[in-house]
Amino acid sequence: MKQYKRPAFIVRILIFFVVVVFVSVVGILWWDDGMSPVDSTDTGDHPFTIATGESISTIAGRLSVERFIRSRTVFFLYLKYKALDDKIQAGNFTLNRSMDLATVVSELTVGITDIRVTTLEGWRNEEIAAKLIQDLGIPEEEFLSYAQEGYMFPDTYSLPKNATAAAVAKLFRGTFDKRMTEAMREDIIKKGRAISDVVILASLLEREGTSDADRPIIAGILLKRIKAGWTLDIDATLQYALGYQPKERSWWKSALTVQDKQINSPYNTYKHLGFPPGPIANPGLSSLMAAIYPKESPYWFYLHDTKGQIHYATTQEEQDANIAKYLTY
Repeated sequence: MKQYKRPAFIVRILIFFVVVVFVSVVGILWWDDGMSPVDSTDTGDHPFTIATGESISTIAGRLSVERFIRSRTVFFLYLKYKALDDKIQAGNFTLNRSMDLATVVSELTVGITDIRVTTLEGWRNEEIAAKLIQDLGIPEEEFLSYAQEGYMFPDTYSLPKNATAAAVAKLFRGTFDKRMTEAMREDIIKKGRAISDVVILASLLEREGTSDADRPIIAGILLKRIKAGWTLDIDATLQYALGYQPKERSWWKSALTVQDKQINSPYNTYKHLGFPPGPIANPGLSSLMAAIYPKESPYWFYLHDTKGQIHYATTQEEQDANIAKYLTY
């Protein structure tokens, strides 16, 4: 019978258990370290943005570089262990370096701080204010005190739940400044025009035009009428002057009367020559482009029929015929 060298066997067993214990202790310490805050004394809030479609590895890398987590590997394993790797949301978040890893993950999966707000082309500031009070609770009067008509660029924005009126107005204006490129500004100046006039014209086009094809033609007509000393005769400027219509629950009166065209307002383009004193709405990029790059045409008049289709005319007689054909009931 074979005899074991019991002391050597026991030593190997002991070594094995020592190694197992050592590895376990090291692993526990490594895991605990990875789960711990980067700096428990740094309680200041910092923004962290996750883009749509961004990979977990990229997110982990940025969290590590920006010192919100200690270990990318622990972050990844924790997500897998908790089955949260597909729960990370895109958006803007507020993190601080005193958060442990579990809190960071909680913020990124259920702690999103932004609300998506969409404003539409052709809205006046009051319509934007109504949207903001609905989505964010921002007082209407407060937003209007900061907002500049024509420059609150329409878009879909991710806004913090605690966003202030001043910050939102600044963001909207900053987006306008970005979308109005240097090349566009240079072309305006080369043509001897003012950016403010271009924005006014773009706001008119936003309310008067119905397509990207129509707006440059309408821009050409309006500029030609101004140059010839004609009134613009734009219904939308009257609607802007008339303001909110309680019965229609709209800022844009649907059917103007003969009396409406007699109102005493600098926005009455049936009575006053040239552009109104300011924008009547907030234009999008298409209308801005049409205002900068108008299209020449033989037309001096246009109208929209009851279905929104536009009809052009070169003479008053043709315009009268279009009115009789498309707007007489």
